Amino acid sequence: MTQLSAGEIRIALIGAAAVAAAAMLPVFDQGFYLTLSLNIVLFAALCTAWTLFSGPTHYISLATAAFFGLGTYSVALGIDVLPFPVLVAAGGAVAALLAGLVGAATLRISGVYFVIFTLGLAELIRQIVSWTQVKLGASMGLYVFTDFSEAHIYWMMLALTVAVFATGWLITRSRLGFALQIIGNDEQVARHCGIDTARLKIVLFMISGAFIGMAGAILAPRYSYVEPPAAFSPTVSFLVVIMALLGGTRRLWGPLVGVVPFTIVMEFVSARFPNDTPIVIGLAFLAIVFVLPDGVLGRLEQLRARLRRSRPASPAAVAAKEPA
Repeated sequence: MTQLSAGEIRIALIGAAAVAAAAMLPVFDQGFYLTLSLNIVLFAALCTAWTLFSGPTHYISLATAAFFGLGTYSVALGIDVLPFPVLVAAGGAVAALLAGLVGAATLRISGVYFVIFTLGLAELIRQIVSWTQVKLGASMGLYVFTDFSEAHIYWMMLALTVAVFATGWLITRSRLGFALQIIGNDEQVARHCGIDTARLKIVLFMISGAFIGMAGAILAPRYSYVEPPAAFSPTVSFLVVIMALLGGTRRLWGPLVGVVPFTIVMEFVSARFPNDTPIVIGLAFLAIVFVLPDGVLGRLEQLRARLRRSRPASPAAVAAKEPA
């Protein structure tokens, strides 16, 4: 691992200051802004975890709802038996196990087939959980009673978000990150270079799934009553994809560019037009695909490249190109 550059140190300090400021929010507000900030931090963790896998590999995964729901149900099933930190770890472990099994079976395929499979996976698990609860229990849901307030959940989710970013940063600076860049550019070339592409993709998919499962576990006390339609909602999968693609997946922090404004917009729409939320999600997805296929960061990089090409060369550069 190489030493940190001055720019990386500067970014790390800015990030640490931003996290410290965000951690102070519950001290000043316990109402609307705390709820909004919790949603932002939640999707920041989910989108960044999704980008860990889908960013370098370019696989569009819609399995977020499956991993998230497993984490939520891990807490709901064991809240009366095990400590909460153990349940959060269990939620991440169960989600990682599922990601490993799914990855071993499906990561050899790509394109629309992988997208369809991961979308169907969340629905399949939701139906299995619903059927099991109907057959073995008297109700469709489970109660989650804890002493955690909104502020406690916010702090835990903020810590998880920091952990996701730290993990992503370590991966990008490791041999795994370098191998994933080669896979993302050309998987055939990566195979010819001797890289075990299937194994690396499975490992990364498991890391991504584990963080998403832990996010679902941390958020479980917020629901109080957990039901399969809420825990395994496909809307979560689509929102994560939309926000991540809106910001851009070329940089680890790219999804934040999409998470913050889109969460605020969705909060406004869901409060004033609750029946029109699916329409907004669909229109947003179409707009991103046709207008911003590379996200906001990708568009900014394109504009910066155009400005550099259109900028007249300096006299020193012209003189350097002239023959002696």
